[in-house]
Amino acid sequence: MNRLFLSAIFALSFFFMQPAAMAADIEINTPAISAIKNSMQARHNQLAPHYTSGAVGLTRDGLIAVRDAKAVPLKDRQSVNTLVAAENKDRNALYKEIAVANQNPQWESDIRNTFAQRWVEKAKAGWWYQTASGWVQK
Repeated sequence: MNRLFLSAIFALSFFFMQPAAMAADIEINTPAISAIKNSMQARHNQLAPHYTSGAVGLTRDGLIAVRDAKAVPLKDRQSVNTLVAAENKDRNALYKEIAVANQNPQWESDIRNTFAQRWVEKAKAGWWYQTASGWVQK
């Protein structure tokens, strides 16, 4: 009886556990993901000059931040802050939606980390990104 019980527990645990090698499909697409990406793409042209000037940088956690407010004229600072907030809202939503679309909401943190690395890889020369040691220019 004990052996049968242990076999059943093992079989159930195998069925319910995700294999460690399972990877999220970060290219997965749903209507929600498409809408978020479209919103981010529409905003990118407004943010690009601020990445180039060094005013805005990529953070370690897959978001963006105002890195040097002095690089933005005073009259434009509120609009840059608004752009950064909207971008971060979309990025957070994107990570969550990709995890949900993969049917593994608990993967959100791993997806965020993957995107954080990809944003830096795709950043243009001269853009700033954050490391454990601080801000670095690519």
